[in-house]
Amino acid sequence: MYSLLIEGGRPLEGEVTISGAKNAVLPLMAAALLTREPCVIRRVPALSDVAFMVRILTAVGAKVRSQGDTVSIEANRIRGFCDYDLVRKMRGSVCLLGPLLGRLGQAKVSLPGGCVIGTRPIDLHLKGLRALGAKIQIDSGYVCAQTRRLKGSAMFLGGRAGPTVLGTANVMMAATLAEGVTVIQSAACEPEIVDLAEFLNAMGAQITGAGSPTITITGVKELHGAEHEAIPDRIEAATFAIAAACSRGEVTLRGARPEHLHAVLDKLEEAGVRLDRAGGNLTVKGGRRLRPVDVTTQPYAGFPTDAQAQMMVLMTQASGISILTERIFETRFMHVSELARLGADITIEGPSAVVKGPSVLSGAPVMASDLRASAALVIASLVARGRTHVKRIYHLDRGYERIDDKLRRLGARIQRLSDS
Repeated sequence: MYSLLIEGGRPLEGEVTISGAKNAVLPLMAAALLTREPCVIRRVPALSDVAFMVRILTAVGAKVRSQGDTVSIEANRIRGFCDYDLVRKMRGSVCLLGPLLGRLGQAKVSLPGGCVIGTRPIDLHLKGLRALGAKIQIDSGYVCAQTRRLKGSAMFLGGRAGPTVLGTANVMMAATLAEGVTVIQSAACEPEIVDLAEFLNAMGAQITGAGSPTITITGVKELHGAEHEAIPDRIEAATFAIAAACSRGEVTLRGARPEHLHAVLDKLEEAGVRLDRAGGNLTVKGGRRLRPVDVTTQPYAGFPTDAQAQMMVLMTQASGISILTERIFETRFMHVSELARLGADITIEGPSAVVKGPSVLSGAPVMASDLRASAALVIASLVARGRTHVKRIYHLDRGYERIDDKLRRLGARIQRLSDS
C-alpha cells in the first residue's frame, strides 16, 4: 500500500501532458471482443484499472499485448465468463456484458465493484439488453445473460440521475451485431460515448447520433479489426486545471480538449481564474483573489460529478460562500470530513455542501475514500501549510497516470511512500 507525503505552499508552474481517458479506454478495450480480428488502441494510460482490464480480457481468452501506450487485442477465441475475483475490483468491467452477449449470445459476468460513492445499479444496462431480446437473471452474484439472436429495438435509458454512460456503451456495443435497427432514447452524450462510436464505426458498425440523446445503431453481421486513438482525459485535465488555480500557479495542459470542459472552464472563469486556449493546449493562471461560485453536478454537458470534489477544494480558497450540489451520486461527499481535518469550513445540508472561505489549510494525516476524493486531498495538500500525509492512494493509481510524477515536474514537493 502506498501513500503520498506532500509539503504545500508552492505554486505549480510548467507544462503537463494529459493522458488518454480511462473512461474511454476501458469500453474501447471491451469493444475489441466484438471481432475475431486484431484491434489496436493508442494513447492508453498506465493505470491499475487498465491493467485489470488486460487481465480480464486475457481471462476470457483474448490475446493482449502492450507496448508503451499502445495496446493490441486479438479475440479470436473467447468465452463468455468473467470471474468475480477480477471483476469485483473495477466497476468498468461491467462493459464486457454487451460485447460478450453480442458476439457469443451468452455472458456470465460478476456484478462489479469500484469506488464507494453511493448506489450505482446496473438496472438500466439490463433493461437495454433485455429490450434487445436477451434473457437475464442474477444468480449467486453473477449476471447471466443469453439469447439466440439479438434483435434491434427502441428503448429509453434515462434514469433517476440522468442517462447511464456505461449502460449506453453496453447496449450500443451489443446492438452493433443485433438484427435490425436499435434506437436508444435518453442516451448518454459524453465524449467517451462519441469516442466509442467512432471506434465501432471504424470496425464496420453503423452508428449515428452519438453525442446526442438519440443514438441509432443498424446491426451488421460481423465487425472487423481497426485502429483507434483514445481521447484525452477530461477529468484529469480538470483536476490539473483546478490544482493550478488553487496553487495560484500557471500550468499549460498539453493535449487537453477545451470543448470537452465547457462547464468546468466556465466555473473557473467565474471564480476569477484566467484561461488561455491555443489549439489543443489550455493554460490556466490562478488569480490572487478567488470568487465563490455555486456548482450543481449534472450529466454531460453539465458540470461533471467527477470534478466536484476538486472544485470544492478551490472554493475553500475563495472569499465568500459557495454551494456545491451533488445530483448524480448521493454519498459523494466523503472527502468533506478529511478536508475539515485540514482546516476547511464545510457544512453538509442535504445534497449540498456549503463552503465558507477563504480557509487557511494546514497539513495533517488524511485518508482517501475514492478516486476523485483522493485527487481533492492531493490538491488541498498542495495548498496547505506544512506536510500532509495522504494515505490509501491506490484509488489515485486507478484513474491518474503517474500523478505524483507529473506534479513533481510542475514544482510540487511530493513523495510516494511504501506503507509496508
